[in-house]
Amino acid sequence: MVKISTFLRLSLFLLFAFILPPFAEAAVELSLSGRAPVIIQEVYNQGGVAYVALDQALPALGMVGHWDSVEHIYSIKTPQGTAVIFPGCRYLRLRTRFVPLPYPPLFIDGKLRVAEDFLYEQLPSLLGIAVQFQNLDPTFSTPTGQDTSLDRLFAFLLKKKDVEAGSGLRGLAIDPGHGGTDPGSVGLDGVKEKDVVLEVARLLAKNVKMRLGIPVFLTRDKDYSLSLEKRHQVANEPQVDALILLHAQAGFRPEAQGITLYIRPENGPEKDRGAGNDMGSRLLADYLADMLKRAGFIVNPIQTAQLLPLGRGDLPSVLVEMGYLTNPEEKARLVDEDYQKNLANVIFNAIQEFSDSQKEKMP
Repeated sequence: MVKISTFLRLSLFLLFAFILPPFAEAAVELSLSGRAPVIIQEVYNQGGVAYVALDQALPALGMVGHWDSVEHIYSIKTPQGTAVIFPGCRYLRLRTRFVPLPYPPLFIDGKLRVAEDFLYEQLPSLLGIAVQFQNLDPTFSTPTGQDTSLDRLFAFLLKKKDVEAGSGLRGLAIDPGHGGTDPGSVGLDGVKEKDVVLEVARLLAKNVKMRLGIPVFLTRDKDYSLSLEKRHQVANEPQVDALILLHAQAGFRPEAQGITLYIRPENGPEKDRGAGNDMGSRLLADYLADMLKRAGFIVNPIQTAQLLPLGRGDLPSVLVEMGYLTNPEEKARLVDEDYQKNLANVIFNAIQEFSDSQKEKMP
């Protein structure tokens, strides 16, 4: 028995040593040009993008930073002054400059983490330094040339299905953003975007099922993480004729306010790749904007966006940024149950009008 046990232990050791990939592969190498690289092994995959903790990355570049747990901001000391970022914000602020970030910082497992391109593109260009970066995990695709995570994002093709005459919408997909280890924007008093959008999504789904009588497909109904692939699987259900994505914003200015609606560019990458214009999204966004304004909500102009999980194709899709969690008044409203019910009801009314318009278009 002793000999057999020893043999099994040796076999398991060889299995882990030679067959399974080493832990170091799930890591990135980072350093200033000409210096020995530092290996960071705690790397998170969020929608195909590698996220690294600033507390681990900055020392490798000879820099220091600090997370303010009260203000929920991260300050980075630079030769040009203090740069500031925070979860969910798509800009880095350095004095009067605002540097756009293709992927917002995320607060994951107790640390603020940034996308890999922040470390080898935005930060070096801002500071005028050369950074060496290598992703050691083969499951990630480190962007080179035109092969970026944006290309992978637009690889999702959300096609509108053939609709029977006079049917209107047959089904709706609702995607409450973020979830699990990804809280999204973190607002005043620690309010998390993932919690607010989930509550409104549940209320909206109930409205649609009860009043329109059509199936609703939620990408998540609880607090858990989802890959981009999983989110788009729901939108590609055969009965789904429209997609609503729910988010909440964060901004540097506390006075920033209002609901913002995002759609795919009508003449953007999807047209270039043969998917054609997506007028259904524009129409749905118009109904949403009009209904929200009539109900007394502050609504900003409809925006087109390429860096949001809207996919490609002609499935009517609108991303609803429900307000700013960094605005004291809007934050207070967004966590209020009555306000959430009212918002969900108004969004439903717009969806119902859009559904009716699809019936009228049928021959």
